[in-house]
Amino acid sequence: MTAAEIAVAVIAFVLAGISVFISARQFAEKGFLFNNAYIWASKEEREKLDKSPHYKQSAIVFALISAVFLVIGISILLQNYKIQLLEIPLILGALIYAFISSVRIERRTKR
Repeated sequence: MTAAEIAVAVIAFVLAGISVFISARQFAEKGFLFNNAYIWASKEEREKLDKSPHYKQSAIVFALISAVFLVIGISILLQNYKIQLLEIPLILGALIYAFISSVRIERRTKR
């Protein structure tokens, strides 16, 4: 394994760790809310917003992102690039979950 591969694997594992940390903070509903509904809302809308479902959504998406970085790191470490095919369902799962949960959150808030 070359030094570049080791460096990329370390970076992937560090990014996975950061994503896990952010995910845990989002599950605990602590810290900044990494969600478009909150980021793009005005000050008045932010005060009225029920943040709990948005925290949960962001936490799950960050957990899936951490899994993607973990798969990247493991595939580089083991030098088995077929493992990277596991990224496809993880990324698709994150995108589909984000879309469906956004629709569900919107439906609940309009009631």
